[in-house]
Amino acid sequence: MILSAHRRALLRGILAGIAGTCMISHASAETVLRVSAIPDESPTELQRKFAPLGTYLQAETGMPVKFVPVTDYAAVVEALANGKVDLAWLGGFTFVQAKIRTGGTAIPLVQRSEDASFTSKFITASDKIKTLADLKGKTFAFGSPSSTSGHLMPRHFLAEAGVDADKDFKSLAFSGAHDATVAFVQAGKVEAGALNASVWDKLVEQKKVDTTKVHVFYTTPSYYDYNWTVRGDLDPVLIGKLRDAFLKLDPANPAHKEIMALQRASKFIPTKAENYAGIESAARSAGLVR
Repeated sequence: MILSAHRRALLRGILAGIAGTCMISHASAETVLRVSAIPDESPTELQRKFAPLGTYLQAETGMPVKFVPVTDYAAVVEALANGKVDLAWLGGFTFVQAKIRTGGTAIPLVQRSEDASFTSKFITASDKIKTLADLKGKTFAFGSPSSTSGHLMPRHFLAEAGVDADKDFKSLAFSGAHDATVAFVQAGKVEAGALNASVWDKLVEQKKVDTTKVHVFYTTPSYYDYNWTVRGDLDPVLIGKLRDAFLKLDPANPAHKEIMALQRASKFIPTKAENYAGIESAARSAGLVR
């Protein structure tokens, strides 16, 4: 079919407009830093913790920052693997899942210094539960199935103590989040539970748990846990800016004090995938990853 000069010009204009729209959409995706986090606490608490950090990262990168909430741990892994988010706050186990899901391309960027020696707390309101062995025949709650400190590592240390989480409890529940586990134990829904040591300390400080009723009866050995991970195909210049931004944070700096308090961090330090080999080994031993 032969087109007139007028129609050819019109067609070129339409195609140019479509191309321009595509370029604008692509540029817009590349100029917004999309950040997410595993939902290990309530959505309102996650938003509160992230707000000043998001403002800081926006100033340090020169990019608008958007927090992308998710419904569960698996959704963060998928969002990172599918390029729906650029930066994610992950637990050690979710990082292992992200590493496997992305074929090893996800990059663990930084962790709090506290995350190099993290622990879980086992709590109860019963005077009869004093050791992990005492949990046999009792009702128990983990946090999320994909939680490092609320499931994987507590399960690992239970097994080392001779307690099979799938067989030895009277009943087993998953609360979905660390603060929910405390609420389960405090309300008597379960006789004991396990959670992130940092969240336990925060709830005690905020007087959101009645320590005359609920108490810690066991603290696990330490392990590596949380980190900030970026998708592997993110612009290397941006990755460098993000790493530098976290490493510059200093609680002695008044401008950083609120950020660090909300992140419950004394400082951020570089991390690497090898730090999470122990967690991956525990997950494979428990049959939670293949």
